[in-house]
Amino acid sequence: MTLRAGAATPAPGPPKTGTWWGRITRVLTLAFFAAVAWFIVRYARTVEWARVWEALIGTPGQVLAGAAALTACSFALISCFDLLGRHYTGHQVPALKVFKVNFISYAFNLNLGAIVGGIAFRFRMYSQLGLDNGTIGRVMSLSMLTNWLGYLLLGGVAFLLWPLALPPEWNVQASELRWLGAVLVALALAYIALCMWSPRRSFMLRGHELLLPPRRMVPLQLVMSCGNWMIMGAIIWLLLQGQAPYPAVLNVLLVAAMAGVITHVPAGLGVLEAVFIALLAHRVPEWQLIAALLGYRALYYIAPLMLATLLYLWFEARTTRPRPPRTP
Repeated sequence: MTLRAGAATPAPGPPKTGTWWGRITRVLTLAFFAAVAWFIVRYARTVEWARVWEALIGTPGQVLAGAAALTACSFALISCFDLLGRHYTGHQVPALKVFKVNFISYAFNLNLGAIVGGIAFRFRMYSQLGLDNGTIGRVMSLSMLTNWLGYLLLGGVAFLLWPLALPPEWNVQASELRWLGAVLVALALAYIALCMWSPRRSFMLRGHELLLPPRRMVPLQLVMSCGNWMIMGAIIWLLLQGQAPYPAVLNVLLVAAMAGVITHVPAGLGVLEAVFIALLAHRVPEWQLIAALLGYRALYYIAPLMLATLLYLWFEARTTRPRPPRTP
């Protein structure tokens, strides 16, 4: 679903902090963040950092090259998400420029958070390219929906077919994870059913009009999003060099992604590591796990951010360059 273009339609936002739901959300977020911080400090004191560094610099060159290639594939794929919005809205910004805007905003989104990267950068750049706020909102919301649609379906299937082997002290059964997987799949299927067969193409939700995308776009949304999440899991799995099975790594990545959204921590800093340590440390030595995650951050977060920064500076220089005065 996407927001209808127009000045009368307000942009979606977080719940108001004055409501009871807003207060509960803030308390739960702070509690989760505190738990993650405590977990990180506790483990940081026990980690053998010399072994972490040894494992990191000892990573074979072919592994790093493969992970770098997968990172490029992931960014190339997710940078096409806004092209769906271009086709849907019919705006005339060239496809290559849309690709660049998507790449820059995604890189900043990963490192600085959705508000700064996913929203502010998109509005800034698309506005300079001539799009109105309504069209930008529809492009952005369709891109975000595409990303999380794949998450729901892939995460649900992963929990159903390959439930995590959780640490024994957690006392969580595989059947409980399968129930969670069933709920995620049901949500994804409900959206797909609405898009494919609903006679209504718009719905009102808390004062916002939501539009369903064309039916033919749904399979493409699923393929692009699921493919990107699977590539991201493959990057970490490759850096772990077979120390854990791929389905388990993918499962943990999906859990870490949701934890990062809940805590609103920029770049999921510490959250990603805490979740992986909690769920895989009983299967993979901690120093190897941390070394792989540091390599993942360098390849998937820092390197694209450096490139995106250069591209953004170039974009600003090109779009804000003063025009020569017209001769009378």
